[in-house]
Amino acid sequence: MMARDVKILLGGIILASVLWFWMFSPWTADLVRNFWAWMTAAGIILASYSFLLAPAWKEDIHFSLSEVLLGIGLAALFWGVFWVGDKLSQLLFDFARPQVNLIYGLKDGANPLSVGLLLFFLIGPAEEIFWRGFIEKSLISRLGRWKGFIIATLLYSFVHVWSGNFMLIMAALVIGALWGFIYMMWPRHLGAVIISHSLWDLAAFILFPL
Repeated sequence: MMARDVKILLGGIILASVLWFWMFSPWTADLVRNFWAWMTAAGIILASYSFLLAPAWKEDIHFSLSEVLLGIGLAALFWGVFWVGDKLSQLLFDFARPQVNLIYGLKDGANPLSVGLLLFFLIGPAEEIFWRGFIEKSLISRLGRWKGFIIATLLYSFVHVWSGNFMLIMAALVIGALWGFIYMMWPRHLGAVIISHSLWDLAAFILFPL
């Protein structure tokens, strides 16, 4: 019989896949009238799943001054990585800018303040709790550091496949690898990774869009 922790892990992966399919696939696009409402709901569902069924990640969260400063530094560094990547992708791929514009088109008609608050206080933290604190932590505990990190990163990118947007998939792969690497190397710094994700979301989508 499959161990309970494996069932919980697989259940979380399936749940996230279904939620991202619903939000990003062309077959459900007409049903997702308010993307940010669904993204918020997905964050609440995945964070709740992690809180209730896989709470081990809580031991890795610390919000000391050093964690806050590290999170701010990582957010700035990763935004810079994406700024460079954005310029290079435009030189290499004709489709890069139109696809990036489609990603930013998700903000159309939404209140920037509301979206920013949701990204910073709910969506960013919820994603890190689930993808790094739960999924990556669980995979590393079963498969070892590098295998767990690689599979968790690929899963984070894979759920974005439903969008059919190459730039979004690659963005998820790169930023997932960056946050995942930090958490793999220094698991006690999940608090800093959460702060980094929240600030990076706020900067990349609202304050300093690429």
